[in-house]
Amino acid sequence: MPAQTPPKPVDADGMPVPRRYFAFATIIIGLILAVLDATVANVALPTIAAGFHVTPAASIEIVSAYQLTIVLLLLPFSSLGDIYGYRRVYVYGISVFTLASLACACSNSMLTLTAARVLQGIGAAGIMSVNAALVRYIFPQSQFGRRIALITVTVSVSATIGPSFTSLVLGIASWHWLFAVNVPFGLAAIFFSARTLPASNLSGQKFDVFSALLTAAAIGLAVTAIDRLAHGASWAAATTQIIFAFFAALWAVRHQLHRPSPLLPIDLLRIPIFALSICTSICSFSSQMLAYVALPFLLQATLGFKATQVGFLMVPWPLAVAITAPIAGRLSDRHPAAILGLAGLLLNAAGLIALATLPAHPGVLNIIWRMALCGAGFGFFQSPNNRIIITSAPRIRSGAASGMLGTARLLGQATGAALVALILSHFPVHGADLSLWAGAAFAITAAGLSFTRRFSRRTSPPALPGAAQPQPRA
Repeated sequence: MPAQTPPKPVDADGMPVPRRYFAFATIIIGLILAVLDATVANVALPTIAAGFHVTPAASIEIVSAYQLTIVLLLLPFSSLGDIYGYRRVYVYGISVFTLASLACACSNSMLTLTAARVLQGIGAAGIMSVNAALVRYIFPQSQFGRRIALITVTVSVSATIGPSFTSLVLGIASWHWLFAVNVPFGLAAIFFSARTLPASNLSGQKFDVFSALLTAAAIGLAVTAIDRLAHGASWAAATTQIIFAFFAALWAVRHQLHRPSPLLPIDLLRIPIFALSICTSICSFSSQMLAYVALPFLLQATLGFKATQVGFLMVPWPLAVAITAPIAGRLSDRHPAAILGLAGLLLNAAGLIALATLPAHPGVLNIIWRMALCGAGFGFFQSPNNRIIITSAPRIRSGAASGMLGTARLLGQATGAALVALILSHFPVHGADLSLWAGAAFAITAAGLSFTRRFSRRTSPPALPGAAQPQPRA
């Protein structure tokens, strides 16, 4: 990795032009790589399993290893960003990700590929944990909403093109190239990130290793318990695991309660508008995943569409997100996120109800406008919500806020996927419809939470004992 030349600190009005655009492009490149690699492996699983002569169930390890690693490390890495600088965490993250991508491309067994995917997850966690925090230093406050919206669009579009990109690569080359193509882009991101990303304030605290272990244990136990339920584990085993997760979380909270900059951001959760926004995010992503997982079953098994048609019928959802998110981002710079979120989530709920009440033989246009309504509502909510999560935190705690934003998204998605599995196992005939109704219920709940933010204070609570003052940027 090239030597890092510390850039000059930037003021509250962001970085100068054109450096801010180079810095933002660097963040976008890293984010595209991280999101794409969360989807390409899913599509390539049958090919990889056949190449290594393993069962499809065994091949799923390369997906779960990547995702679980990211979930466990988001908050610890965001804390490292607060302590050592977001630029440094991002540079190390993209460097590890690029090295791991090369290792994935060179893997010759399931064991080495899984190990390389864990390493890739470590790098991706470094990228995802601080990207929103860096944007806060790159652009002026007046432009923050629209830039966060572009990150939302990037995630949505990257996840959408992932399957098509995978099919294209597998059509002309082996699966190894799915990871090899990351290397030149990763090297470019390393080069530019070390030179263009801004400095940030440092918290002056020491990294709390014990808190990191407790928090990772709590989140890991909770997420894997939900995942095990989704794959048919007994309620007794899953409940036991959730109980252990609860006590680990309780221990983590008690251990960090009086720390000035806790790794598990208790100080931020004491800010009502921040806590409500996190809860809104969890509910909304649960709603989205309930729909995403259930819709293929509804379209294919119930309504009789071919598997090749299902993907195209679902495209209007992310496409509508890509269209409405930038509009909502611009509006969020001038209008309350509580109202924008309420409107978007109610639109999303209306779209889900419309999908759940499709006629027995719907036309393609009947499905498309319902999908577009869901996506438009979700895009209209997400950008303002992400903006308020970051800006409601003190500037020096932007990393912790960025980590919580990603953690809320992943927890919501895991919860939604598990609920679909439970509903389908108990109601095999009407499970897809019921999942959409459940998604609508989550969206309406999220809309209510969003609206209550209108009456919540935005400012930080009194500082915790021993709170450190911001240190010079690095």
